[in-house]
Amino acid sequence: MKIISWNVNGIRSVIGQNARTKFGKSYKKNYLHKYIEEEQPDIICIQETKSEPEQINEELRYPEGYHGYYHSCRRKKGYSGVVTYSKIKPINVYTEIGIEKFDEEGRIIATEFDDFVLFNIYFPNGTSGQERIDFKLEFYDAVFKHFEELRKQGKELIICGDYNTAHKPIDLARPKENEKNSGFLPEERVKLDWMIEHGYIDSFRMFSEEGDQYTWWSNRGRARENNVGWRIDYHMITPGLKDKVMKSYHQPDAKGSDHCPIVIEFS
Repeated sequence: MKIISWNVNGIRSVIGQNARTKFGKSYKKNYLHKYIEEEQPDIICIQETKSEPEQINEELRYPEGYHGYYHSCRRKKGYSGVVTYSKIKPINVYTEIGIEKFDEEGRIIATEFDDFVLFNIYFPNGTSGQERIDFKLEFYDAVFKHFEELRKQGKELIICGDYNTAHKPIDLARPKENEKNSGFLPEERVKLDWMIEHGYIDSFRMFSEEGDQYTWWSNRGRARENNVGWRIDYHMITPGLKDKVMKSYHQPDAKGSDHCPIVIEFS
């Protein structure tokens, strides 16, 4: 089984519905569906859709051969949003954890299968001020509480998405310069410490302890070309799935977004 997570920073652009401009030229290209056709994931989790399904042309709404489940932001159009495409029909799908200020932002899709519950999550960004940092930290606590309730029921979890936090200094190119910036604040990083302390496993670090491996690059200053990036996208798993993980890796050469896809493969 192959599960992919990708923050596409606007699904209507990455599927070619909306034009993009580069070097003064406008073009349309369906990066996402071409990528899915080539990779053939069993499940792909998309974050930051910035769209409601009704805003997407019907022929582009779902890749061929996939069930699709959208959760869009109710608070503000063109903001946040996630979608999960799956070849396998889930037993259960839900998009809310019962806290309106989080549920209305369209950040979560949970799809339950026989052996696990898969969470596709776009964690909040705290770069617009202290209010949003506080919101982000509260969101972490709320979803962690929900995860732990499921674990008490004997569920195994895969929690993938854009966490908007680099965990360790190895996870970003310039840690010293970013110690006071959201995405690498101590109060944000401690939330990922909590996950590890409670048995959640950063699947990528099962296979690589090397630096210079990132999942997001700023659009400024040729950051991607120079690999000045951050690792803020993760596949976290519960311990019962550890022995079934065959691979967990990034695809930094994939085009279409300022993030790259991350992949986990299970036996």
